[in-house]
Amino acid sequence: MSGLGGVGSIGGGGNGRSQGLGGKAKLLALGKGLPEQVLPQEKLVETYLQDTSCDDPATRAKLERLCKTTTVRTRYTVMSKELLDEHPELKTEGTPTLTPRLDICNAAVLELGAAAARAALGEWGRPAADITHLVYISSSELRLPGGDLFLATRLGLSPNTVRTSLLFLGCSGGAAALRTAKDIAENNPGSRVLVIAAETTVLGFRPPSPDRPYDLVGAALFGDGASAAIIGASPIKAEEDPFLELEFSTQEFLPGTDKVIDGKISEEGINFKLGRDLPEKIESRIEGFCRILMDKVGIKEFNDVFWAVHPGGPAILNRLEVCLQLEPDKLKISRKALMNYGNVSSNTVFYVLEYLRDELKKGAIREEWGLILAFGPGITFEGLLVRGIN
Repeated sequence: MSGLGGVGSIGGGGNGRSQGLGGKAKLLALGKGLPEQVLPQEKLVETYLQDTSCDDPATRAKLERLCKTTTVRTRYTVMSKELLDEHPELKTEGTPTLTPRLDICNAAVLELGAAAARAALGEWGRPAADITHLVYISSSELRLPGGDLFLATRLGLSPNTVRTSLLFLGCSGGAAALRTAKDIAENNPGSRVLVIAAETTVLGFRPPSPDRPYDLVGAALFGDGASAAIIGASPIKAEEDPFLELEFSTQEFLPGTDKVIDGKISEEGINFKLGRDLPEKIESRIEGFCRILMDKVGIKEFNDVFWAVHPGGPAILNRLEVCLQLEPDKLKISRKALMNYGNVSSNTVFYVLEYLRDELKKGAIREEWGLILAFGPGITFEGLLVRGIN
């Protein structure tokens, strides 16, 4: 891989014009992999409380309220009654369970990631041997070698495939992977980049505790799954069918906000905390950040672009809609992904892009340009300016 150290930058901290020979990177195919267990939101309260042997009325009432406010209807989950029967220590407070959790997670991300990749490869229509680079994203595994190697082997990729892992980036990981794949594709002519994101909540599954109120938010909001995408420049006519061009990408963190999204690994797994001020912090910078992207093509009005936003939760989407004075349908596909999958960390932006592709194919999007946005620990903003291809 050559020329990633700032090559192709239009402006500070961003990636725009490539110095390679292949032109702009394009999204060529998508795929997803989901656990077999489907969890309807209306069954979440009973399932979670039974699984954790909790009979506290206050906990039940709070979880019922959260399940309504998240707007989630369906999620997919690796965790199951059978898994808890096999590992009862996972629902026992204060038990050192990091090893069995990692064993479950490490296996799950491979199974889900491989399924998503095979779906993307099948849609792409070219052999796996034509993949030149692999970008792997996860906040759900911890091992050496990492899942990137095992996925490359399982998928039959060439041993010469150049692998890059992006770990523990949380909800911004999917957009970060698109930015990384754009860099690679545009600066390595002829390359084809396979992106795989795979996540499971097993590492953070806990019985409810008054000392960890955020656990109930996680139980009501987060899901499991995997996604995959294939990215390359100069698509081959009659063989490849791009639907989105990645024009420009950038990243920014907000100084002094590193504790707002906080995760720590212990012998009991991983503990996540989200500050109540997360939507407010995002709102404080979102207008300026979006203008960095839109200024590249001279667009001034926020309603003159289409939007593909990682739906971290309804509060973040609501804040964006009000702050930027967006028309009601602008965040429709983000809300749809949240409703049908929950927040699946790095994966969710790809589920949004799948709905975006459907809208583009139907001719339902009138705007030429759009923004992909995601927000992760840091607080870190990831953004891409993209062009729809009809």
